[in-house]
Amino acid sequence: MLIGLTIGAISSTVFTGVDEIANAFVMLLQMTALPYIALSLIIGIGNLSPKKVSSGFKQTLVILTAMLTLVLVYILLAPIAFPDWKSADFYSLNTIKTSQEFDLISLFIPSNPFHSFAHGLIPSVVLFSILVGVGLMQAKAKKQALLALTGLNNAIINVSNMVMRLAPLGVFCIALRAAATVNSEQIDGLLVYIVTAGVLVFLLSFLVLPAIVATITVLGYRQIIKASREAMITAFATGSFFIVIPLIVEKTKQLIYEVTAQNSASKPTISAEQIVDAIRVPSIIVPISFSLPVGGKLLALLFVLFAAWFSGSQISLDQYLNLLVAGLPQLFGSSSVAMPNLLELLNVPSSFFELFLVAENLIVGRFSALLSVIFSSCLVLLIATNITQQFTLKWRSFTKYLIILPIISVITFLTLRITFDNISYQYQGYSKFIERDFILLDVEAKVLPEPENIEVMPDSSVDVLTRIEQRGFIRVGYFRDDLPYAFHNSDGKLVGFDIEIINLLADDLGVGIEFVRIFHEQAKTLLSSGYLDMTTGIPVLPSNMKELTLTIPYTTQTVAFIVKEEKRSEFTNWKNIFKRDDVIIGIPELFYSENLIKRYFKHGKVWEISTPRLFFKEQYQHIDAMLFGAPTASAWTLLHPEYTVVAPSPAQPPLSMAFAINNEDNAFELFMRNWITMKKNNNDINRLFDYWVAGKNPDFLSNNLIELK
Repeated sequence: MLIGLTIGAISSTVFTGVDEIANAFVMLLQMTALPYIALSLIIGIGNLSPKKVSSGFKQTLVILTAMLTLVLVYILLAPIAFPDWKSADFYSLNTIKTSQEFDLISLFIPSNPFHSFAHGLIPSVVLFSILVGVGLMQAKAKKQALLALTGLNNAIINVSNMVMRLAPLGVFCIALRAAATVNSEQIDGLLVYIVTAGVLVFLLSFLVLPAIVATITVLGYRQIIKASREAMITAFATGSFFIVIPLIVEKTKQLIYEVTAQNSASKPTISAEQIVDAIRVPSIIVPISFSLPVGGKLLALLFVLFAAWFSGSQISLDQYLNLLVAGLPQLFGSSSVAMPNLLELLNVPSSFFELFLVAENLIVGRFSALLSVIFSSCLVLLIATNITQQFTLKWRSFTKYLIILPIISVITFLTLRITFDNISYQYQGYSKFIERDFILLDVEAKVLPEPENIEVMPDSSVDVLTRIEQRGFIRVGYFRDDLPYAFHNSDGKLVGFDIEIINLLADDLGVGIEFVRIFHEQAKTLLSSGYLDMTTGIPVLPSNMKELTLTIPYTTQTVAFIVKEEKRSEFTNWKNIFKRDDVIIGIPELFYSENLIKRYFKHGKVWEISTPRLFFKEQYQHIDAMLFGAPTASAWTLLHPEYTVVAPSPAQPPLSMAFAINNEDNAFELFMRNWITMKKNNNDINRLFDYWVAGKNPDFLSNNLIELK
């Protein structure tokens, strides 16, 4: 698997079908997840005795909850190590996603279990499986049912093993796809996650968990490590906790028997039945713990926190609670299956999922397996010693560990942060954006800083298409500071989403282009006079529709706010924003609508600003937020990473974007309608959107319809 990952990462050739193979491998991994979860829980719980469960359930649950809480505290503490790096990203669908309405009842209670299975609702599937297991536990003729279910579960495991044989090819394709999109900045970030996860696992596996067991039981630290050592080494080497379950069971059984037999002579209150029950604990608890969201599976939560940090988001207390309450049940299955849902909980771009897969297959999966081994070993040892009444608090060790371990942990994470801060990290968002150039067509074009020779009016009797043909170029007005639709790149060249669309239009018309920089209020006069043939895109607002003739929409923009990161929580709900009388909102002239302002912003102050560039200047810092289209807002945050984009809830319908064209020319309007429809249908506009707005680098080798120029 590591070989496949390495070859894929260093390969510079993109093979046809890589995406399909990578997607197929991930889907095959997910295929057996829900059936395995359900069958494992039903079999594990169904095998238990009702009497034994009722007597030891409370103590087991308390021990499990305490250990789970401890690991979660360390995971929530680990982001201390994340350095203070500037970060921002291109627009994605997650940019405009509002926080999910969190409904615990529908998430956990499966009114229709088949619906839960079909839609991958893991918490519902888990609750359903637990209840079926409890019901089966009390059934009279359960042996036959358990035998059949065990056979079916073994078949699922065999299928999973068959899929894992494809892992080298699957991981190779995932790595190859990631290598085409992952840049050095993301690699630096991934290094932060991997190192932090490694340090976290070391602290928990070799210090915290065994030290706590050694402090409150008769077991010694060396005994615990010795019993777990072989399984930890094997799990780390193979990256699999599942294959070492029998080894964990046997080693912990042996340790429990030795310690119990040794202490039973000096403690006659330990009955033979208690000894037998204690020795049975590993056989029951270890297989069940494999399905529980404990141990190494919890590292998935650390990755979500890392992804939120690296994408430039601050996490609110509500989001932390959502991550714990809704995220933990997702981890009953594979962390790879759960990760897309976990990322969605915090509105983190889904592109981080591939980074997660790379990290998991590179090294973190091995950390996860190692942590799962020591967690399950300590869990069964605590439960077994509780059954045999061998809890014995060592006050001296307890005091020492209680003081030393937290201090060591905090110092370790702070040391990591200082180390990361001293790494030569270079923010690349600005350069990634400003160095972009055309990817489809680069038509010969002239750029004017302002309109020239306006007094020379064209013949009004000549239609626009004829005039363009006679002139030999199409004259297009563009608006300043209209990122990422029209802007000058690092070479001073006029580029952008709208600019390249117009390149396609000029190429289809067989003419060149003359771009003219204009202000919003000039558009109506210059178009109606015939000086301009069209402009770059503007929002389809009532005010613009009254003033200008617009084409059909070619794209959309969801309305969002640009705010400083520390003010993010103030702009998450539309109703709260509208109620505030202390807020000052800036709106660039292209998006300003007097009518909409009067209708909604009745309390706060709203300023129309000529260019969004002003919002970032020192003298305009009294403006709390700028209302803008989310794609445009995301582009500005790449230039100013200390700002972030917020799409308040509830989600609003997107604004359509259209080109303003010369009025009173039905032929040109009809031409543009059909031309935009054609470019949407042949996917040209979508590919340009992915490149200029979403920041992707599409693979054009699979589509040779257009020659790169």
